[in-house]
Amino acid sequence: MTETSHESEAAVDPQSTPLEDEGTRSKRVERLENEGDIAADFLEELLDIADVDGDLDMDVEGNRASVSIVGGDLSMLVGRDGEVLEALQELTRLAVYRETGERSRLMLDVAGFRAQRRTELQQIAADAIATVRASGEPARLVAMSPFERKVVHDAVAAAGLTSESEGQEPERRVVILAD
Repeated sequence: MTETSHESEAAVDPQSTPLEDEGTRSKRVERLENEGDIAADFLEELLDIADVDGDLDMDVEGNRASVSIVGGDLSMLVGRDGEVLEALQELTRLAVYRETGERSRLMLDVAGFRAQRRTELQQIAADAIATVRASGEPARLVAMSPFERKVVHDAVAAAGLTSESEGQEPERRVVILAD
C-alpha cells in the first residue's frame, strides 16, 4: 500500500515574479497541488495493480508539481537509463490532462533516480564547460533526454555560457558554445 505526504513551497517561491500577487500565486500553487493529487491517485492505482510497494511524496517545485515514488526495489519502474521512468511520467501527465484538460509539466522521480542523475549531469556539464573555456571550441555532448538537456542548459547558463540543442530525438544533444 502507498502513503501520500503533501508539502508545498507556497511561502518561499523563487519562481514567482514580482508582478505575481499573493492571490495569483496561491491559485497557481493550488492548481499544481491538484495535479500532484491526481498524479498520486493514478500512480497509487498503478502500484496496486502491479503489486509494487512504494510510498508517494508530493511537492510543488517552482512552476511544476513533483511526485516521487520511494521504497524498496523500484528498479523496474526506472528501467535502463530511465526509459521506463520517462514513459511512466508521460502516462502520469496524460492522466492529469484527462482530469484537468490542461497540459501538465509534472516531474516524476522513482527511487531518487532523477535526483542522482541531475548530480551526474551537473558534473558532466562542469567538465564540458571547463573544456570549452580552455579550448575555446564548442563541446557536443552525448544524446540526452529532454530532462537531461534541461539540467545541462541550466548549468551552462549559471556558468555564464551559452548552449543550444541540436539534432532530432532520440539523438538530440546539447552543444556548449564558446563565447
